[in-house]
Amino acid sequence: MLYRKTILAAALALSVLCGCAETEKPDEKSWQTMQNVTLDSGFDTVITLIEQTDDPEAFDAHFKALCERFSYYNSLFDIYNSYEGMNNLRTVNDQAGIAPVKVDPELIELLKKGQEFYELSDGAFDITMGSLLNVWHEYRTEGIALNEQGKRAPLPSEEELKQAAQHCGFDAVVIDEEAGTVFITDPDVRIDVGGIAKGFATEKTAKMLEETGSDHTAVNAGGNNRTIGSKRDGTPWNVGIQNPDGEGALFVVRIEGTSSFVTSGDYERFYVGEDGKRYQHIIDPATLYPASRYRSVTVITPDSGDADCLSTALTVLSIEDGQKLLDAYRTQSGASAEAIWILPESETVSDSHVHRMPGYNIVYTENLENCLVWS
Repeated sequence: MLYRKTILAAALALSVLCGCAETEKPDEKSWQTMQNVTLDSGFDTVITLIEQTDDPEAFDAHFKALCERFSYYNSLFDIYNSYEGMNNLRTVNDQAGIAPVKVDPELIELLKKGQEFYELSDGAFDITMGSLLNVWHEYRTEGIALNEQGKRAPLPSEEELKQAAQHCGFDAVVIDEEAGTVFITDPDVRIDVGGIAKGFATEKTAKMLEETGSDHTAVNAGGNNRTIGSKRDGTPWNVGIQNPDGEGALFVVRIEGTSSFVTSGDYERFYVGEDGKRYQHIIDPATLYPASRYRSVTVITPDSGDADCLSTALTVLSIEDGQKLLDAYRTQSGASAEAIWILPESETVSDSHVHRMPGYNIVYTENLENCLVWS
């Protein structure tokens, strides 16, 4: 059921991205919007390539390269499976407290970015709390199965959560860039890059496509949207923001040129506990429980990996603290960063940039004022 929801969300984003693409004038028939979808290139999601081009053979080559690149990153960042001839993140976790592991430079790059956002967010984004995430993963997996049988599911005990939370923090992670190794000194610390890996892979793949001549392009990896250049006809890209309670776009964001759109929502990978509450997959390091402030958070930045980290962190922070994090990111990176928070209608909102609609209050950063198209 959850996988079907992911497919629907991806199909929605695809349709919105393409919705205004066929606007060429009658005498502009040399190009067309081409698209292809892969279901088995990793990250348990649907990945789509959209390209407005007059070269079908180049598009096919770009799509093949996209599939290969995503498959590679999926294997490299996998914490559950091993692969012959590769030291991946599972290898690093398995060697915790034992020995450093020689790894691909891109795995080190990913971990360094994770550390950067851990420090920038004062721990709101933490890829070292894999032991805590694993507790919730096991309960969520069981919970989803019980929910599908019409049953509610148990929650982990406070003791389980506190015990797992004792083993986290970058003090236990030694990254030796010169030697190309990663060593987890605490045998009970585990790294989990679920909040960054797909965005990182999307950004890396998009840059590879740019280098091979792909432009007027959009990559959609299960809600991680990355555009390359402008649309062929010069009109803005349009990305639909998923209705948390339905199959459709709640509203549309219009952005010109190259950008990344990443949404984290409570409607993906969740289960209903014995108390009747919904428990999503993003865990708040401060409470040790799944975040529950928002229905979804969307971040728009040039870099998809950064957007992934920010959307995860903003999901556990108040809007005020989230705004501070965005300011800190803008100052440090020099890049733009905008956000959209979707809250239940029952939540009181005092922010000056808010749109109210049945069921939801939608808060957004000031620079998006003229970029949102309401249904």
